[in-house]
Amino acid sequence: MTTTLITGSNKGLGLETARRLLAEGHTVWLAARDESRGQQAADELGARFVQLDVTDDASVAAAAELVGAEGGLDVLVNNAGITGSHADPADLTGADALLVLDTNVAGIVRTTHAFLPLLRASSAPAIVNVTSGLGSFTAVHDPDRIESTVVAPLYTASKSAVTMLTVQYAKALPGIRVNAADPGYTATDLNGNSGHQTVTEGTDAIVELATQGADGPTGTFIDRSGVAPF
Repeated sequence: MTTTLITGSNKGLGLETARRLLAEGHTVWLAARDESRGQQAADELGARFVQLDVTDDASVAAAAELVGAEGGLDVLVNNAGITGSHADPADLTGADALLVLDTNVAGIVRTTHAFLPLLRASSAPAIVNVTSGLGSFTAVHDPDRIESTVVAPLYTASKSAVTMLTVQYAKALPGIRVNAADPGYTATDLNGNSGHQTVTEGTDAIVELATQGADGPTGTFIDRSGVAPF
């Protein structure tokens, strides 16, 4: 049986990913910063809960220790992320940037580092990084795509970094499938539920990458329609 951990999964895309992977037969660790909300969400789904704050080294290490003691891990879904400040771009500060990058980029590095020993012990290890078409140079320059209408320097830059981080990890970790999923414009709290896709549609690419076998691809960037442009 495949064991999967999903960060930031007490709501939105993470929660729906957990629901769908449970239906696929995975043992799912629902990981979240807020212990009360996370435990409640896990109980409602029938998942296991572990407290995990991707910005806190000690929290991530403790989560990895618990998951390891309970049997190990096959798939890590790095889903946790924030939009950051909505201030006018001219008013953004270094502190604003550090907050977003610490969660969206360094958070993936922390979590990957902590869970890597468990993944290396798996017969079919995989890492799925949730990125965004907003980090795609092609998408944001295409006037026919909604990404070209969005101005959000910190979030978009962080997602470009996530996609490149994915490619670099895929090169550096040949025994592990490492891929990036773009959910698309999905209705979640992150965008005030303004997206035109449902959370089920938004998790299609994530679930596809999390359920591929050991012979699946690595270093790819996909959305629900297939390989996406970067």
